[in-house]
Amino acid sequence: MLAKLLSWPHKTLTKTPISSPFSCFSRFISHTFSNDPYDPPFTITSKPTKSKHKPKKTPKSPTEPIENPIKDLKLPSKSNLPFDFRYSYSESNQPIEPIGYREPKRFSPFGPGRLDRKWTGTAAPVQSEVDMEKVTEERNRTLGEPLTEEEVAELVERYRHSDCSRQINLGKGGVTHNMLDDIHNHWKRAEAVRIKCLGVPTLDMDNVCFHLEDKSGGKIIYRHINILLLYRGRNYDPKNRVIIPRMLWKPYAPIYPKLVKNIADGLTFEETKEMRNRGLNSPALMKLTRNGVYVNVVERVREAFKTEEVVRVECTHVGTSDCKKIGVKLRDLVPCVPILFKDEQIILWRGRRDQELDL
Repeated sequence: MLAKLLSWPHKTLTKTPISSPFSCFSRFISHTFSNDPYDPPFTITSKPTKSKHKPKKTPKSPTEPIENPIKDLKLPSKSNLPFDFRYSYSESNQPIEPIGYREPKRFSPFGPGRLDRKWTGTAAPVQSEVDMEKVTEERNRTLGEPLTEEEVAELVERYRHSDCSRQINLGKGGVTHNMLDDIHNHWKRAEAVRIKCLGVPTLDMDNVCFHLEDKSGGKIIYRHINILLLYRGRNYDPKNRVIIPRMLWKPYAPIYPKLVKNIADGLTFEETKEMRNRGLNSPALMKLTRNGVYVNVVERVREAFKTEEVVRVECTHVGTSDCKKIGVKLRDLVPCVPILFKDEQIILWRGRRDQELDL
């Protein structure tokens, strides 16, 4: 059988009629393996090659200014504000000196080379003496004549509502340094700005109002519970506003002395322990919520101390740091002695009656 197959004569390929189906297949094969690279049906498309040598850039003519955004950027290196720069003005207690720092003093929150004042870890003090008489005259000139009752009513009606676009939220940080810049930015297009206060600063709204007026130079024309309206003044000029350098990050809080002592002043160890147990077992005077409004807390604690010696304030979900801030505020405003912070509970002791009578 193999011999028969080998003995078959070889036939040469001949052209077949176009109508034959085999002709299409043979034409496809012939074009596929064609040696002509420019065969129209199967032209080889070469990919564009990337040149290794980049074209030389034509130098700009000397008449064209060369833009340098870093060089042209002017950063405020000096500010004429007549007070020390702090992260928070309303929530910092200046008389109390910290006992340590969590970061070196050379790390200024204003960034390197952005401010001519030296950062001390808590503040950037004024370099030269401040003439307070001149500052007061300039502030009175900006405020101008006091507003009439009709003008105040018009501004209040315009900015007091909750859907006001000119609003700044004041949180647990209180009156912060960067908030001053936000206030002046609103004053560019509005005569007043609405400030909504929440959290720990609402324990002492008088302190918040003082620092807002003192640091911004404006005037509070409306105050209702935790809502404030800060007026910019009749002669306020947005183009000549003061330079307020921004803090680029929040500085770490320094380390302060221990708030609660193991033995309260005026008590023995056993008496202090008894006061703490009595406070933990007593009903809560009030329950505080996170970022709430605490405008009536001080008065309620004062009223409770008329009949009670120990008071418990429940601060569930408020947070440990906010609990301690509330305790510090109550210690200074009531006044009283915090003797325990445990499980978001604040135990307050009113102090010795004989000590209060001596004062």
